[in-house]
Amino acid sequence: MSFFAIFSALLLEQVRPLARDNAIHTWLRSWVRWTSTNFDAGKPSHGWVTWGLAVLLPSLLTLGLHWLLVWAMGWPVAVLWSVAVLYATLGFRQFSHHFTEIRNALDAGDEMQARESLASWQRVDASELPRSEIVRHVIEYSVLAAHRHVFGVLAWFSVLAAFGFGPAGAVFYRLSEFAARYWRHRSRMQQQPASTALQQAAGAAWTVIDWLPARATAMGFAIVGSFEDAIDSWRHHAQQFPNDNDGVILAATSGAVNVRLGGEALKAKPAPNAVQTFQADVEQLDSLATPGREPELGHLRSVVGLVWRTVVMWLGLLALLTLARLLG
Repeated sequence: MSFFAIFSALLLEQVRPLARDNAIHTWLRSWVRWTSTNFDAGKPSHGWVTWGLAVLLPSLLTLGLHWLLVWAMGWPVAVLWSVAVLYATLGFRQFSHHFTEIRNALDAGDEMQARESLASWQRVDASELPRSEIVRHVIEYSVLAAHRHVFGVLAWFSVLAAFGFGPAGAVFYRLSEFAARYWRHRSRMQQQPASTALQQAAGAAWTVIDWLPARATAMGFAIVGSFEDAIDSWRHHAQQFPNDNDGVILAATSGAVNVRLGGEALKAKPAPNAVQTFQADVEQLDSLATPGREPELGHLRSVVGLVWRTVVMWLGLLALLTLARLLG
């Protein structure tokens, strides 16, 4: 039933996407903030307790409701519950408007608007980025967003659903990523900062949780793109990026569409009142970048095609597995 739930959620999200400030995401932000405010006392044990409450408790509640629906009302209603959960956790429209705004601005030759949209999206100072660096950043941020909002969710949901855990995997993955990012962001902004212990616990958990999905995404990009180049870039250049899991995805993307990406591009600076800019990063990119062509506007279309081909591939695989299970 995983295929039907995922396909329905993706279709529903394309037809009627959630609003940017929807009640579900507002509640989740409030929940993560509440757990850190009330349980983060600065010690490693407190960090793990806070992370467990923020991430595991909603995942278990999702699982409990799934089993209750299966027992009380049957599988059809439980599948509808899975569709609802996936609708809130999985989808391109949760971030694609940023990508579209920047691409449209570049298409129109309005690089200033593209820089402003990039700065607003990632909370960075992009005022001095040349056109090729704007494209480079958009590719890197968009590919990672597609992984975290689509492929990673798809992987955890599919695996746990196969063992009877319903949509709990989707909630577990998205909350793990969001909690780690949210607590890190609050510490940078100095607004009720999360403790170092909590950030380390959330970061360590996220690294483990995302290890396998990141490599599944990279393999998918390699299969639907230039396979040999993607695998070669993965093997030799993934370690150049700041984060190991992100590095695997970005290196595979670089080889799959033959575009030069650089790890330093992801070391964001505070925006837009900060004095620092990306200039130091840009000066280092030549020595840290992967092989490939200089980023151009056409690469954005190539990346969109790469991502959608990967979606079709995984949906096709799930459809075959679902058919085999029904016939078997």
